Amino acid sequence: MGKLTREAVVEQALEIGDAEGLQAVTIRRLAQELGVTPMALYWHFKNKEQLTGGMAGHLIEGFVVEGGYTGPWQEGLRELVAGLVRVLRRHPCAADVLDEVDHMEVPSFLRVWDTALGLAKRGGFAPEESCMISQYLLQGAIALAGGPTRHRAPGLSERDAAERRRLKRVRLQSMPPDVYPHIVEMAVPLSEDSAPDLYDTFGVDLLIAGIEALSARSGGR
Repeated sequence: MGKLTREAVVEQALEIGDAEGLQAVTIRRLAQELGVTPMALYWHFKNKEQLTGGMAGHLIEGFVVEGGYTGPWQEGLRELVAGLVRVLRRHPCAADVLDEVDHMEVPSFLRVWDTALGLAKRGGFAPEESCMISQYLLQGAIALAGGPTRHRAPGLSERDAAERRRLKRVRLQSMPPDVYPHIVEMAVPLSEDSAPDLYDTFGVDLLIAGIEALSARSGGR
């Protein structure tokens, strides 16, 4: 093969992570897949921690909107969170990758964080509030991307996934209705995966509605 690039290494790592889970991504496995020696990869990443950081940066790199958002701050925050969720949804392992890294070491994530802070500030929130808003929104986006509608577990066939959902439904329906009446009543929707678009849109709406309610409670900003 030609010259081994950092981007090629990261893309192969994401491919393995998507198919088999983040635990399957190792320097040795990557070297095997890329047809090189482990030493060749150390030019780019000295260990798994650096590799995971590179994966995280690659996930978000293309998302950052240069120049920020010029519309209403509420719409800017909604666009930011929804866009981040869409980007992370492309890779089933994305949420696990971002859970493993120090976000301070990922420049592309820092740019997203800085944009969220600026939008909250533009909404009239104090610095302390802006910090909390940005943290809840970014962690919420990661949680949504890693939610129950993401691709089924690595190695699990559609038939096995359906059986897992059936067993979950039966277990929920078997709970004592006098103790858990609402769980038993809603056992079917609780055991089924929501459509990704509906799940993500609903989640973003909840996050943004909370911030708008805070703004309104303070007399509007």
